[in-house]
Amino acid sequence: MKSSTTMLPSNIANYASFFLLIISIILLIVGSKAQLNSTFYDNTCPNASSFVRGVIQQALQSDGCDGSILLDNSANIQSEKDEAPNTNSTRGFNVVDNIKTALENSCPGIVSCADILALAAEASVSLQGGPSWTVLLGRRDSLTANQAGANSSIPSPFESLTNITAKFTAVGLNTNDLVALSGAHTFGRAQCRLFSSRLYNFSGTGNPDPTLNSSYLTTLQQICPQSGSGFNVANLEPTTPDSFDNNYFANLQNNRGLLQSDQELFSTSGAPTISIVNTFSSNQTAFFQSFA
Repeated sequence: MKSSTTMLPSNIANYASFFLLIISIILLIVGSKAQLNSTFYDNTCPNASSFVRGVIQQALQSDGCDGSILLDNSANIQSEKDEAPNTNSTRGFNVVDNIKTALENSCPGIVSCADILALAAEASVSLQGGPSWTVLLGRRDSLTANQAGANSSIPSPFESLTNITAKFTAVGLNTNDLVALSGAHTFGRAQCRLFSSRLYNFSGTGNPDPTLNSSYLTTLQQICPQSGSGFNVANLEPTTPDSFDNNYFANLQNNRGLLQSDQELFSTSGAPTISIVNTFSSNQTAFFQSFA
């Protein structure tokens, strides 16, 4: 893994949302036939999980899955950091570098960066009040990146629910999985360029997205002026943006989903996702269990 110079934002939720990029990476690696297990490093690096969790904890305090996303551009690689959903957006690469350094000092050449991402995702969620789960380990790192695959396989914030559902189905994930994993947007940030069309010219109409709550629309227009650069950021979940909870789903019910792909889970007429959103909104335990 080549060290990255990407700067981190100054909010703890962005660390966690970066590691939940693993949820996007799942779409690229879930079909792997590798046999993973939770005890993979028990003999070769028994404290691997503790090292990862410790560095994540330090990052949170100081700030207030093949791992191919980690590969930088080179003569032979087009980095997945520059694919459409990730460019100028993903953060936290240097936290992964810190974790890798700590592990290499203790057990060199053992723990893959892909497993680091999986462990860091679980640690970030649980440390922010979300569920914990047993992380299966044993992934091997890719030596090449697949920017084209990332562009075609990772759901876009502009896509229809039909297209996003098809991408999840293609890798064996069902509708409940889709809604649960979308709940990762309970924390983190998104740049204005990913949703500004909803604020001013939705689908070429010259008007805002009619599904947007009017007061929420006003707030977002203040954050993202029509003549702005597009790189200001807004909370993915405006109620409790630094916690992992089920408020994301309550906001969808109130037309306060930030991304088009978020709000479509609840606002697409007749969609099977609507009842799942309602369940997760009223039952945080059900959401946590499905997410884990």
